[in-house]
Amino acid sequence: MSDGVDDPRQEALGELALAALAWEEQDYEHAANHVCAALAHEPTLPEAHELLARLAARDDDGGMALFRPGRRAFIGQVVAYAHVLARRGDVVDALSLLAQATAHDPSRAWADVAWVHAVDPGALNPEHLVGLLLTVLGALPDPAPAPVAAANRAYLSLAERALAAFPRAALLHGAASGVARRMGAVPLALRWSARGAQLESGKLTEMWRANALRADGQLDAAVAAMRTAQRHDPDDLAVTSDLAIWLTEAGQAGEGLRLIEAAIRRDPSYDCAVHTAHRLRFLADGDPEHLVALADFTRTQPSVSHEHLDLDECCEALPWLGFVPPPDGAPAPDGRAPALPVRGRRDLDALLDLGWGPPPSRYDLAIRLSGLGADDLLAALHAAEGGDAAARRRQLWCCLGLLHHRTGEPWPVSTRRRLLVELAFGAADRAAEAALYAMVTAAWVDPDCRADVAELVAARFDASPDGGGTTVAQLAFVTPGVDPAVRARIWTVCERAWPRSYQPAASRAPALPMPRRSWLDRLLRRP
Repeated sequence: MSDGVDDPRQEALGELALAALAWEEQDYEHAANHVCAALAHEPTLPEAHELLARLAARDDDGGMALFRPGRRAFIGQVVAYAHVLARRGDVVDALSLLAQATAHDPSRAWADVAWVHAVDPGALNPEHLVGLLLTVLGALPDPAPAPVAAANRAYLSLAERALAAFPRAALLHGAASGVARRMGAVPLALRWSARGAQLESGKLTEMWRANALRADGQLDAAVAAMRTAQRHDPDDLAVTSDLAIWLTEAGQAGEGLRLIEAAIRRDPSYDCAVHTAHRLRFLADGDPEHLVALADFTRTQPSVSHEHLDLDECCEALPWLGFVPPPDGAPAPDGRAPALPVRGRRDLDALLDLGWGPPPSRYDLAIRLSGLGADDLLAALHAAEGGDAAARRRQLWCCLGLLHHRTGEPWPVSTRRRLLVELAFGAADRAAEAALYAMVTAAWVDPDCRADVAELVAARFDASPDGGGTTVAQLAFVTPGVDPAVRARIWTVCERAWPRSYQPAASRAPALPMPRRSWLDRLLRRP
């Protein structure tokens, strides 16, 4: 039988019971605090709203002092204060606070309350409504999962009433279409965005129309609308980057690449253009050095206009960069447990549950193993030799952990290099692959060791029959700084086993997943 823990409604009812006790004792401040906590757990609970109304009605200021959030307010206080403001008739600020709560946690139905459903948008300024919808739009995933969409239906209803009140507000139509699109109401998004662009063709309205068309599967029409948006503001390189990606999606990779190369010449430091350029260059010729260059840019330019997923998405279908390829052979596990201290074993096991990704992100995650000694990591590494897929992953993390051993030592004379080289050229095949991967990772995150790592990996490839198998060849292929002639030889070994979605040839149309991101969000997050 549930004790109510992790059950939002039961937690809310528990807080409400405490609030009722405080009310009876005339401890109104504590009663208000418990009401706020109840709303944080269950924002639509009628009993919580009833007690809030009773508390607010006690004072001449309508509960303003009682519920006003402090400097370190939690979300329940913000939401409760929004309801107090609404009772006083300050609907604009009340809606704004609810939208901020939605931005904090879009999975909760903060706005699904009676007074929001009763709001007359015609009494408000349409510019305020646009701002409200943009806040909600920026909070919702694209597209929103069904439970998130259901929790935010109140905003879609408000948008529909707002458009009826302001039928000639172009930006309001566009913002409403963005919210509708995120919630899966694509027909509404198409109709509203088309109306917005018809009322006033501008960069924003055309971008909203383009996104709605793309969500409907009308890619060619979406590209045409994005072209119009770009013509409205050719200096906005974010829009240019969007258009270049969309052109590539539509099979016009050459034009997309030319467009983004021109953008890079105008501003070689702008993150949106740089990420898009490296992505499209990689899609054009399959050279992994483009991904390395993108990782370098990300490391040296930490300030960005928004979150970028280009590197992860380009890598996700590629062996060693997006997933650990299956071994060439299939040895049976030997059943030995890793010889690690309890805490270290927990840290290592936690890493095994994570997905795979580009080398820089794996390097960063492995820092949690930095507290383990080299002897412990090596013992765990050898204990997993000959094991199954999980044991193989364990070996990879052990070698990544070695990268964080004595990092103050210069790479050429470091203990970490010596240990990894010994493993890479040793007899244990799986441990050798793990050590090679760690060295390749070091080259991805530290340009100073690239030449050395490239030479070591090439030597390991040449020293083994058939290059050590396809998995080693695949790893060598993505090693930064490998001589192009050597990479060509490596490719002859791993070509047949490489994913069909990726074949490095200039004539190949892009087949890797294109970015799943909202270009409008990126625009809205800029100052």
